[in-house]
Amino acid sequence: MPTAEPPSGVTAPTAPTPPASGRFGAAPLTRVAWSARRLARRGPGRYWLWLTPLVLALTTLTRLPSFGQPVWNPDEGFLATQARMLAAGGVMYDTVVDRKPPLVPLLYQGAFALFGDGSLWPLRLLALVSVAVTALLLASIARRRWGSRAGATAAALCVLASVGLNPEDAQAANFEVFMLPFTAAAMWCADRRRWAAAGAMVAAAFLVKQTGGAVLLPVLVLLWRGVPSGGGRRLGALSRTLVGFAAPLVAVGLLFGIGRCLFWMVTGSTSYAAFAGSELHILGRALANTTLFAAGCVGLLVPILVVLRRRVDRRGVLTVDLWVWLSASALGVVTGFHFFGHYYLQLLPPLALLAAGALQLLSAEWLRFAVVCSVVVCTAFTAWAAHTARPDLDHSRRVAQAVRERTTPDEKVLLWGMNPEQYWLADRMPASRYLTAGLLTNYSGGRDGPMVGERYGMPGSWPTLLEELAAERPRVIVDDSRGKPYRPGRMPRLKRLLTSEYQRVAVVDGAVVWVHTGRR
Repeated sequence: MPTAEPPSGVTAPTAPTPPASGRFGAAPLTRVAWSARRLARRGPGRYWLWLTPLVLALTTLTRLPSFGQPVWNPDEGFLATQARMLAAGGVMYDTVVDRKPPLVPLLYQGAFALFGDGSLWPLRLLALVSVAVTALLLASIARRRWGSRAGATAAALCVLASVGLNPEDAQAANFEVFMLPFTAAAMWCADRRRWAAAGAMVAAAFLVKQTGGAVLLPVLVLLWRGVPSGGGRRLGALSRTLVGFAAPLVAVGLLFGIGRCLFWMVTGSTSYAAFAGSELHILGRALANTTLFAAGCVGLLVPILVVLRRRVDRRGVLTVDLWVWLSASALGVVTGFHFFGHYYLQLLPPLALLAAGALQLLSAEWLRFAVVCSVVVCTAFTAWAAHTARPDLDHSRRVAQAVRERTTPDEKVLLWGMNPEQYWLADRMPASRYLTAGLLTNYSGGRDGPMVGERYGMPGSWPTLLEELAAERPRVIVDDSRGKPYRPGRMPRLKRLLTSEYQRVAVVDGAVVWVHTGRR
């Protein structure tokens, strides 16, 4: 096994020598790092001219499978349908709603406006760029702290581990992947004492997904440790950080309505975020996804654990701000008690920096071990993504086809289920702002116990739904519950509407298609 070197500080040596071959033969990956360090000494531009295309190429290879599926998970279908509704004149947090902040739906809308709304490939490309930008920001932080080799290592480990999840979590263009560059940018700005910009980046991360705001904690740690308290300098830095954080949030609140933003992003999701209901199901998912993420990050975790076990001076490498960042991100994963696989992506940036720092205290053979291990694991996960398909995708396509056959493009439909991509695949507009049964029943998150039903939905959602359906009856309603706890038989008002005004005409893979009879 590789052995630890005697501790020699946390910064790169001032006069490094080329790495020698270990007992495993030549160390090509370490020699690449040596070349990066030589380029860095010739000028900072050379380093980035070498590293940037390498990171982009590596990210492209790992995310190529993302372009092979039309929709990876319900979040993508939800966002695509929201984007179409916004483009048709919908209003965010009024006639277009979700529990998430507005940046990603607006990003989808913008991409559809530029490239058309028939494919998600522009969003997959933007997701690829997001991962690459995150890796380069981490490289900059690590290089500033520990040297060029650490920068390249942090970037490579971040990209390689970014696909270490179930493909529908790792390859999708959803909230977490777009949150990552903002969290990394917040720490990059704080590391350089650009406090207003750091606060603004925290706000941007929050406006992608609420848990992105957790990066404010390590930013404040850097502020407290890096700014002297005398002369009001610390108070001034804190003021700039908080103003930078608050200004974008206030602007978004004024744009979409402060009350509506607070409801949909914060106060309206208490039932969704509760732990009660399907505890064993939730704990099983937590165990499975935590294990899977740990397997995908094994090349990062092993060096950290090795350094923690060794008696080495690690105070300037495994620093407090990085541990706080990791802990705050873990809190973001736990929040809501759902433990979906894509939640774990938030842990990746601090883990990559901790691993890069730990490898500074270990031999070159440990660097080779970490990178080769990450490459092998990444290859396995990428191959899995390239040879898999979402289980519900064929079902959603068949349901969408049944809807198209029974409606015209200007007729609205209601799809009572948890697969909002069916609206997008059918190219039909929803009859309601509530795109899943989860918003109306609290089934979202996989709960199948006592906390599913009309009274557990978003406050005020059922009166709003009935008003929408009364204003314009959908031509087709598809009951895609397939026996789940949110089935119409347990929703009296929906059952009454179906039995009085609709005729059952077909069953598609267990989904029941109802067509309006024309009478009320």
